[in-house]
Amino acid sequence: MPDSDKLAIAAHLHVLLRRKTGRVTDTEWMAANAEYALEIVRFARRRAQEDNVPELVEWADRLDLAIHAAPPAAPRRPLLDVATQAVRQRMAPPPTPEPAPEVPRYVGGIR
Repeated sequence: MPDSDKLAIAAHLHVLLRRKTGRVTDTEWMAANAEYALEIVRFARRRAQEDNVPELVEWADRLDLAIHAAPPAAPRRPLLDVATQAVRQRMAPPPTPEPAPEVPRYVGGIR
């Protein structure tokens, strides 16, 4: 799941927790740190039962699924590999252009 989706879910859960329980959370840290996010999920579920707020359970479940979702399929390449490849491309000699096709000329030239 993209980080932007995790951040959106975390922001929505943050607003609900603030309105319903007075709890203030860090949305960016919630989207980036699984341990913190799971603790907020646990807290939200407990308060949802205590205060009878079904919205909290719904959004806690969404965040839980987002945190446990499979990582992106394409792994990130190390920056050093990307930089090395860019330097090699710059240092490579430029490709030789193909010769232009011959154009027929006037037989006697221009008079």
